[in-house]
Amino acid sequence: MINTLSTVKTPCIGVCSTGIGDSVCRGCKRFTKEVIDWNGYSEDQKLAVMGRIEALLAQVVAAKLLILDEQLLKQGVELQQVRTGGKKNPYTWVFDLLKEGAGQIRDLSDYGCKLMPEWRDRPLVELRDAIDADFFTLSCAHYERYFLFHQSR
Repeated sequence: MINTLSTVKTPCIGVCSTGIGDSVCRGCKRFTKEVIDWNGYSEDQKLAVMGRIEALLAQVVAAKLLILDEQLLKQGVELQQVRTGGKKNPYTWVFDLLKEGAGQIRDLSDYGCKLMPEWRDRPLVELRDAIDADFFTLSCAHYERYFLFHQSR
């Protein structure tokens, strides 16, 4: 699950919305400038972008569920052959798991997770979509606060 390659791969998932005017890509959640300049970034710059994306996603997922057994989650992700893109935070693995199998998974407790009360009786597809929407909203807020703010100075 951990990326052992020495180069950081692009987080692009092939649904870029920066080409239609979004400042933050709805697919990978990078900023327009990051999408455009990615191939010119150093490994450290790429790692910084990936770290921000991972931290924001983990924050969103952690607001909706708890991981009670990280080892069980890891085993389930590996058994389902879910690609985690080298992400180290297990909360991001849950989102990867939901992206690949929200329609087939019956109970996240089988993966060592416990849903927050407001999500317990709702379909996992709805949870997945809510995580993605909140992740996009948080990424946009981060862009406006830290990137746009510094550009306007």
